[in-house]
Amino acid sequence: MKRIIAMLLVVMLVCGALAACGGGSDKKSDDKKSDFKAGFIFLHDENSTYDNNFIEAAQKACDNLGVECIIKTNIPESNDCKEAALDLVDQGCGFVFADSFGHEDFMIEAAKDNPEVQFAHATGTKAHTEGLDNYHNAFASIYEGRYLAGVAAGMKLKEMIDAGTIKEDEAKIGYVGAFTYAEVVSGYTSFFLGARSIVPSATMEVQFTGSWYDETAEKEAATTLINNKCVLISQHADSMGAPTACEDAGVPNVSYNGSTISVGPKTYIISSKIDWTPYLEYAIKATMDGEKIDADWTGTLATGSVALTDLNTDVAADGTAEKIEEVKAGLEDGSIHVFDTAAFTVDGKNLDSYKADVDTDEAFTPDTEVISDGYFHESEYRSAPYFDIRIDGIKLLNEKY
Repeated sequence: MKRIIAMLLVVMLVCGALAACGGGSDKKSDDKKSDFKAGFIFLHDENSTYDNNFIEAAQKACDNLGVECIIKTNIPESNDCKEAALDLVDQGCGFVFADSFGHEDFMIEAAKDNPEVQFAHATGTKAHTEGLDNYHNAFASIYEGRYLAGVAAGMKLKEMIDAGTIKEDEAKIGYVGAFTYAEVVSGYTSFFLGARSIVPSATMEVQFTGSWYDETAEKEAATTLINNKCVLISQHADSMGAPTACEDAGVPNVSYNGSTISVGPKTYIISSKIDWTPYLEYAIKATMDGEKIDADWTGTLATGSVALTDLNTDVAADGTAEKIEEVKAGLEDGSIHVFDTAAFTVDGKNLDSYKADVDTDEAFTPDTEVISDGYFHESEYRSAPYFDIRIDGIKLLNEKY
């Protein structure tokens, strides 16, 4: 009996020691998480599909890591951004993130003033040349997602042609763009090439709004394109304006940054988007652990950063889901390249060389050869897009933005 009691005492002591060690470690880790704050600066609020996509990712990443999430919305691309960043620092945020191109210079200023805090910025171009240990850029190979969305559009165009609804030479796509920045050019071109891989006769018209978020202007732009006999509309703009115009006119629509089926149940097909959760988890965790964050990070299909929303099978053409999976596999194994130079021409000729402005300066001077092995290497030399080529088959209706 004494032996049994002694053995039980030993077991209890060992278990207690293990629990103390384990419990102490967990508590320390939990304390570290509970004490950490991540701050976010967004250009608009949840009414913007672009910003809402970031908001959802920020909340999810912070929830997954067990850290406090502090969000500031409707922060313009002005010194207000720096003030918002400094306020987040004052609130104890060890990681501060901003989501719009025009925020970058103000984020860099805040980073220089606060070397103990890590700052990250989406769509920016300067982290790899600034050389700051606490300032970082991130983007994703969304051109691949847009290409896949373009495949879905091409399948719809083919269905319309096969049904006799339109003729092959009437397969004209309309595209609502915000600005003539490389990010937008890369987006509408990759979408167009995806559609053209299914319907080679497809053409495109682009109408710019001069704003990332203007519901009235975006709806008017889509209406203009529809009146120009565009039979399918897509967009690089952030409101429900274009999808609403499509639903009103009964014209198929491919969105961006999230599903718009709520306003377009009879016309919405699919949307491509960047899932920012993987990057935010990576960057926040690295900050918490005192580890280095990549100066310029590019998410991919493999990292789960490039995504498509659920296909609206009530509107999409039969076989679309299967075709998307087939093309996605080709993108992942490298047998398909979005900007294959054999797939497009410029002034009637294929390109075998092109210098892009990768190391951004005020004059946007071309500095890096980006065509090799038969394709344009987008987002490989810098995360933010730099494809700014005007290819044949796409007509820009206004270029003042």
